[in-house]
Amino acid sequence: MNVFITGASSGIGEALARHYAATGSNLGLFARREAELARVAAALAPARIAVYAGDVRDAPALALAGGDFLARFGAPDVVIANAGVSRGTVTDFAEDMPAFAEVLGTNVLGIVHTFQPFIAAMRAARRGALVGIASVAGFRGIPGSGAYGASKAAAINYLESLRVELRGSGIAVVTVCPGYVETPMTAGNPYRMPFLMRPEVAARKIARAIARRRRFYVLPWQMALAGRALRWLPRPLHERAFARVKVKPRRPG
Repeated sequence: MNVFITGASSGIGEALARHYAATGSNLGLFARREAELARVAAALAPARIAVYAGDVRDAPALALAGGDFLARFGAPDVVIANAGVSRGTVTDFAEDMPAFAEVLGTNVLGIVHTFQPFIAAMRAARRGALVGIASVAGFRGIPGSGAYGASKAAAINYLESLRVELRGSGIAVVTVCPGYVETPMTAGNPYRMPFLMRPEVAARKIARAIARRRRFYVLPWQMALAGRALRWLPRPLHERAFARVKVKPRRPG
């Protein structure tokens, strides 16, 4: 199997790389941190791995990586747009504007840039899965997380649009919405994180959902139930419930 993963240098991306390497897959690993990518690749030997250092906001960089991956391995069976960033943001502050741009660019356009180089080859092969890692944070607005929540809501909507566009092509589009996973992204959260998962557990569940071509998958199941309730919560109750919650610390980009 041919698998391409962004954000592969840590967290869920690294755990997914480890999972697919154990199945004997050919891997394309893309992330910003070259040294960390090299560490991951070294740990996965003797799997066949192509490593690409770059930022998912850089469409030409992903086009080059995609072209190289296709030349080495052929059409991918699975493309996982996992790269993401989270910043505490508040619209009041002009200095937070770069953080808004970074989060939205990485978490939304990064998915588009990841998928685009592979779609023609996957259409020709009439197979494969495009997988976008969104989040339960995309279900409702959370104070202090305007950029992150908006980016994940946009990702969910984009993936739904893409699924309809590719209907009948043989390509599945899988939307994955994790709850809290123990990664560097969540390490600084100053609030309780219910149903916190280890990344390797999340990776196994996500890989199973991909294999089953799940259209929309929320994990763990407890968060799926909570998310369903949250989506149906009337707006006045939502605003009252979240007005005083602890928020992610601001870290202007």
